[in-house]
Amino acid sequence: PLSPAPRSAAALVGGGSQSPGDRAGVHRLQRHFGGLPPLVPIETEARGMVVLGRDGRGWRRLTGDGDGIEQCRVVEVSGEIATYGLHRLNHGLHYGGRALAPCKVSWQNEIRLRFAIKGAQGGQLRALFAQVGLAVVAIRRIRICKLALAKMPAGTWPYLPVAERFLRARRR
Repeated sequence: PLSPAPRSAAALVGGGSQSPGDRAGVHRLQRHFGGLPPLVPIETEARGMVVLGRDGRGWRRLTGDGDGIEQCRVVEVSGEIATYGLHRLNHGLHYGGRALAPCKVSWQNEIRLRFAIKGAQGGQLRALFAQVGLAVVAIRRIRICKLALAKMPAGTWPYLPVAERFLRARRR
Protein backbone atom coordinates (compact mmCIF):
# COMPACT_ATOMS: atom_id res chain seq x y z
CA PRO A 1 0.00 0.00 0.00
CA LEU A 2 1.13 3.50 -0.78
CA SER A 3 1.52 6.17 1.85
CA PRO A 4 -1.07 8.90 2.35
CA ALA A 5 -0.43 12.49 1.29
CA PRO A 6 2.64 14.01 2.95
CA ARG A 7 2.08 15.89 6.18
CA SER A 8 3.85 19.03 7.32
CA ALA A 9 7.23 18.73 9.02
CA ALA A 10 5.73 20.00 12.27
CA ALA A 11 3.16 17.19 12.19
CA LEU A 12 5.85 14.59 11.44
CA VAL A 13 8.20 15.62 14.24
CA GLY A 14 5.81 16.41 17.06
CA GLY A 15 6.72 15.64 20.66
CA GLY A 16 4.90 12.34 20.89
CA SER A 17 6.73 10.87 17.91
CA GLN A 18 10.32 11.33 19.12
CA SER A 19 12.13 8.02 19.00
CA PRO A 20 12.40 6.35 22.42
CA GLY A 21 16.00 5.46 21.55
CA ASP A 22 17.06 9.06 20.77
CA ARG A 23 20.35 9.59 22.60
CA ALA A 24 21.30 12.99 21.13
CA GLY A 25 20.65 14.75 24.44
CA VAL A 26 18.95 17.69 22.73
CA HIS A 27 16.14 19.28 24.73
CA ARG A 28 13.11 19.37 22.44
CA LEU A 29 11.87 22.90 21.75
CA GLN A 30 8.89 23.87 19.61
CA ARG A 31 11.03 26.31 17.59
CA HIS A 32 13.09 23.36 16.30
CA PHE A 33 10.15 22.21 14.20
CA GLY A 34 9.11 25.33 12.30
CA GLY A 35 10.07 25.56 8.63
CA LEU A 36 12.03 22.33 8.39
CA PRO A 37 12.74 21.70 4.71
CA PRO A 38 13.18 18.16 3.38
CA LEU A 39 16.87 17.76 2.51
CA VAL A 40 16.41 14.72 0.30
CA PRO A 41 13.14 14.63 -1.66
CA ILE A 42 11.10 11.43 -1.66
CA GLU A 43 8.68 10.32 -4.34
CA THR A 44 5.14 11.44 -3.50
CA GLU A 45 3.87 7.85 -3.60
CA ALA A 46 6.77 6.47 -1.56
CA ARG A 47 7.10 6.09 2.18
CA GLY A 48 10.05 5.66 4.47
CA MET A 49 13.02 7.73 5.50
CA VAL A 50 12.84 11.50 5.25
CA VAL A 51 15.61 13.87 6.36
CA LEU A 52 14.48 17.29 7.57
CA GLY A 53 16.78 20.03 8.78
CA ARG A 54 18.29 23.48 8.59
CA ASP A 55 21.98 22.58 8.95
CA GLY A 56 23.83 24.26 6.08
CA ARG A 57 26.61 21.68 5.86
CA GLY A 58 24.14 18.83 5.69
CA TRP A 59 22.04 20.66 3.14
CA ARG A 60 25.07 21.33 0.89
CA ARG A 61 26.21 17.73 1.18
CA LEU A 62 22.84 16.25 0.38
CA THR A 63 21.81 18.69 -2.37
CA GLY A 64 25.14 19.66 -3.92
CA ASP A 65 26.39 16.09 -4.10
CA GLY A 66 22.96 14.57 -4.69
CA ASP A 67 24.11 12.50 -7.65
CA GLY A 68 26.80 10.89 -5.49
CA ILE A 69 24.52 10.08 -2.55
CA GLU A 70 23.43 6.46 -2.51
CA GLN A 71 19.87 5.79 -1.44
CA CYS A 72 18.46 2.38 -0.73
CA ARG A 73 14.84 1.44 -1.24
CA VAL A 74 12.76 -1.68 -0.91
CA VAL A 75 10.52 -1.90 -3.93
CA GLU A 76 7.46 -4.15 -4.00
CA VAL A 77 6.73 -5.29 -7.54
CA SER A 78 4.25 -7.31 -9.54
CA GLY A 79 4.59 -9.06 -12.86
CA GLU A 80 7.12 -11.43 -14.36
CA ILE A 81 10.71 -10.23 -14.64
CA ALA A 82 12.21 -10.44 -18.13
CA THR A 83 15.05 -12.81 -18.89
CA TYR A 84 18.26 -11.29 -17.52
CA GLY A 85 16.12 -8.55 -15.94
CA LEU A 86 18.01 -8.52 -12.64
CA HIS A 87 21.31 -8.40 -14.50
CA ARG A 88 20.05 -5.46 -16.59
CA LEU A 89 18.90 -3.59 -13.46
CA ASN A 90 22.30 -4.09 -11.82
CA HIS A 91 24.37 -3.09 -14.82
CA GLY A 92 22.57 0.07 -15.86
CA LEU A 93 19.59 0.90 -18.01
CA HIS A 94 18.48 4.10 -19.71
CA TYR A 95 16.27 6.83 -18.28
CA GLY A 96 15.45 10.22 -19.75
CA GLY A 97 17.64 9.59 -22.77
CA ARG A 98 20.79 8.85 -20.81
CA ALA A 99 22.56 5.72 -19.66
CA LEU A 100 22.47 5.20 -15.91
CA ALA A 101 25.36 4.04 -13.79
CA PRO A 102 25.25 0.49 -12.46
CA CYS A 103 23.38 0.04 -9.20
CA LYS A 104 22.86 -2.71 -6.64
CA VAL A 105 19.65 -4.71 -6.92
CA SER A 106 18.81 -7.98 -5.19
CA TRP A 107 15.69 -9.97 -4.40
CA GLN A 108 14.55 -9.84 -0.76
CA ASN A 109 11.70 -12.25 -1.36
CA GLU A 110 9.31 -13.18 -4.21
CA ILE A 111 7.77 -9.69 -4.49
CA ARG A 112 10.38 -7.30 -3.06
CA LEU A 113 13.69 -6.07 -4.38
CA ARG A 114 16.30 -4.08 -2.49
CA PHE A 115 17.51 -1.30 -4.77
CA ALA A 116 20.53 0.94 -4.04
CA ILE A 117 21.05 3.78 -6.51
CA LYS A 118 22.82 7.13 -6.73
CA GLY A 119 21.18 10.24 -8.14
CA ALA A 120 17.67 8.82 -8.40
CA GLN A 121 15.10 11.10 -10.02
CA GLY A 122 11.35 11.18 -9.52
CA GLY A 123 9.64 8.47 -11.57
CA GLN A 124 12.92 6.78 -12.39
CA LEU A 125 12.33 3.58 -10.43
CA ARG A 126 8.97 2.94 -12.09
CA ALA A 127 10.54 3.44 -15.52
CA LEU A 128 13.50 1.15 -14.75
CA PHE A 129 11.32 -1.67 -13.48
CA ALA A 130 8.97 -1.30 -16.46
CA GLN A 131 11.99 -1.89 -18.74
CA VAL A 132 12.36 -5.39 -17.26
CA GLY A 133 8.64 -6.25 -17.18
CA LEU A 134 7.83 -5.35 -13.57
CA ALA A 135 5.28 -2.91 -12.18
CA VAL A 136 6.02 -1.03 -8.95
CA VAL A 137 3.40 -1.59 -6.25
CA ALA A 138 5.11 0.28 -3.39
CA ILE A 139 8.40 2.01 -2.58
CA ARG A 140 9.98 2.41 0.85
CA ARG A 141 13.23 4.33 1.33
CA ILE A 142 15.29 2.66 4.06
CA ARG A 143 18.71 4.30 3.76
CA ILE A 144 20.36 7.56 2.65
CA CYS A 145 24.15 7.37 2.42
CA LYS A 146 25.20 5.52 5.60
CA LEU A 147 22.16 6.62 7.60
CA ALA A 148 19.53 3.86 7.85
CA LEU A 149 16.11 3.53 9.42
CA ALA A 150 17.45 0.57 11.37
CA LYS A 151 15.02 -0.48 14.08
CA MET A 152 13.22 2.77 14.75
CA PRO A 153 9.47 2.36 15.11
CA ALA A 154 7.49 3.65 12.11
CA GLY A 155 6.52 7.30 12.42
CA THR A 156 9.23 8.21 14.94
CA TRP A 157 12.24 10.48 14.61
CA PRO A 158 15.49 11.22 16.44
CA TYR A 159 17.55 14.40 16.65
CA LEU A 160 20.56 13.76 14.47
CA PRO A 161 23.77 15.63 13.77
CA VAL A 162 22.93 15.38 10.06
CA ALA A 163 25.95 17.16 8.59
CA GLU A 164 28.38 15.19 10.70
CA ARG A 165 26.84 11.82 9.81
CA PHE A 166 26.52 12.51 6.07
CA LEU A 167 29.90 14.20 5.79
CA ARG A 168 31.64 11.43 7.70
CA ALA A 169 30.04 8.83 5.47
CA ARG A 170 31.58 10.45 2.39
CA ARG A 171 35.18 10.52 3.61
CA ARG A 172 37.04 7.35 2.72
